Amino acid sequence: MRFMRQVSNLLDDEHRASISLLDRVDRALAGRDEVALKELAQPLVRQLEHEVTRHFRFEEQHLFPRMDEAGDGDLAALLAEEHDTLRAVAEELLPLARRLSGGALAAPDRTTLMRLANEMVERQVAHIQKETMALLPMLDDLLDDDSDRELAFAYAADA
Repeated sequence: MRFMRQVSNLLDDEHRASISLLDRVDRALAGRDEVALKELAQPLVRQLEHEVTRHFRFEEQHLFPRMDEAGDGDLAALLAEEHDTLRAVAEELLPLARRLSGGALAAPDRTTLMRLANEMVERQVAHIQKETMALLPMLDDLLDDDSDRELAFAYAADA
């Protein structure tokens, strides 16, 4: 799906990349494929660091306030609450994923990593679906050409 606004398309591209990675992580977890999981550890670290910092921050600072002003504050609050939950999971998962990318994990840590990775996959996929179906199309009305261009440049500069 392509959207009318640059910002929507930028975020959608990132969502699609996240879904692709999360799907591979999910398959590795389901198959208990520790080799594949180790290979995915570094991409997962990069994705989590990016998602829970730059991407979430951009939405919270630039998009959610506009949603609130337009009368969609309940959705903005729900998405922000999900960001907080995802940040909490990422905070626990990141150190384990970093350690896995650098070597093996002890059995208890592997179990914890698998539990947290499963939770992250489930929560993040659902969150992305919500944003794709509700937030991104809403930006067509919330942003005009100038604000869309300005926000797209600001987001790209923060990369």
